Parts: sequence; structure tokens; C-alpha cells
Amino acid sequence: MSLVLLDTTFLIDAVRSGLHLEAAIDDEDDVAVAAVSVAEILVGVELASSKHRPRREAFVGDVVSSIPIVPYDLSVAGEHAKLLAAVKLAGRPRGAHDLIIAATARATNRRLITADPEAFDELPGVEVRPHR
Repeated sequence: MSLVLLDTTFLIDAVRSGLHLEAAIDDEDDVAVAAVSVAEILVGVELASSKHRPRREAFVGDVVSSIPIVPYDLSVAGEHAKLLAAVKLAGRPRGAHDLIIAATARATNRRLITADPEAFDELPGVEVRPHR
């Protein structure tokens, strides 16, 4: 069994392609999503046209009802601080949400499944599994 965290890019690909989450995740995987990823896919609902909004709302509903959501708690905050310090020291800034997602993966000992592995390159203690 693998502990995995689904990145927002994975979720966006899934909603755009009509992919059922079960088809993309191994049965043995213990899957979770960072709370900030839920916020990011909810932005997609808010910005969607009337044509796409119902499908996106249904997708978000499926995600939050079927996958555990990891909150931004003190454990995640501690890992976030370590990653913020590491990228500042390395002189290689990263997106704020990407660092929170990476911190969530570290705090929960999960491998990150993402369509954008470059966003997480060389982050200490973050294991990435590209999904494309």
C-alpha cells in the first residue's frame, strides 16, 4: 500500500477529462488531498461558465465525500516553515500553494501525485510520482 497525496493538477486533469478518480488510483493506494487543493478546485467552480459549473460542482462533491482531506494544522505548518526556509536558502522560490501541498505530503509521509513535477523539484523530503 502506498500513501499518496493528489496534487491540484491531478484533480484538474481528472475533472477536465471526465476521469473517474477510482480509475486513476491504484486499489492499494491510501489517498488524501490537501485542504488547499480543495480551495483551488473550488476556484474552478466559482469561475466556471454555466455550462461547466454543474460538472465541476459534482466533481468537487465527489472528491470531498470520498477522499480524506488533510487540514493545514500545526504539523503541516511546521513542514511548511521548513520548506519555506529551504527554498529561500536555495534562492529558488515556489508557489505558495505548491509549498503547502508539499508540506502536507511531508507531514503525512505521502508521495505526491502531480501533473507538474517540476513545481516540486528538489524540495527536501518530498517524493513525487508524475501522473502524465
